[in-house]
Amino acid sequence: MKIAIASDHAGFELKEKLKRFLAAGGWQLEDEGTHSTESVDYPDFAQKVGEAIARKKADLGILVCGSGIGMAMAANKVPGIRAAHVNNQIEAQLSREHNNANVLALGARFLDEAQACDIVSKWLATPFAGGRHQQRVEKIAKLDEKKARAAHK
Repeated sequence: MKIAIASDHAGFELKEKLKRFLAAGGWQLEDEGTHSTESVDYPDFAQKVGEAIARKKADLGILVCGSGIGMAMAANKVPGIRAAHVNNQIEAQLSREHNNANVLALGARFLDEAQACDIVSKWLATPFAGGRHQQRVEKIAKLDEKKARAAHK
């Protein structure tokens, strides 16, 4: 399984720590940037991760910015992306189990390395429950389809 990972300048240091943690766990990674703490615009990196998943170049994505909020908002503009801004392991579990989130967005200003690694571990270990949640995820996909049709009118 391949994970696309990216950050803005505020999330760069935590992203680098997460990369080491994930690589040690045997995960295949695609670093979509940024590559320094120089100021950048987070939507550019959320788009790169979202598109990597939409084009099936990656299976899942992890985004890190100062709060995690902006990255999640931007990633969710990419059709097919279900990004969840997560602050704890319970949210990580529910985002996968109930919502089949394919992108995890974390806030570097609010999580230390250990917390972030615990959240990522829980998120990656949790399968989608399906069942009654499947129809809800399908309704989210239909919203993407509706938006695409409206854009082509």
